[in-house]
Amino acid sequence: SMSGLSDKLKGKGNEVKGKAKQSYGEHTDDPDMAAEGKGDEMKGKAQQVVGNAKDKLDDVKDKVKD
Repeated sequence: SMSGLSDKLKGKGNEVKGKAKQSYGEHTDDPDMAAEGKGDEMKGKAQQVVGNAKDKLDDVKDKVKD
C-alpha cells in the first residue's frame, strides 16, 4: 500500500539527513547541529516503523478480504 511506503520513504530521508547533520556537527564542533541530526535520525527511524506497521495492517486487511 502507498500509505506505509510514503512513511518509510520519508523516514529514510529523515534518517539519512539526520546522519549527515550529525556528521557535519561532529566535524565542525557544532553540538547543536549534531543533536538536531540525532533527532532527525530518530524521527526517521520512527517513521519507518510506522510505515512497516501500516504495511502489515494492509496485508492483514487484504487477507481478511480473501
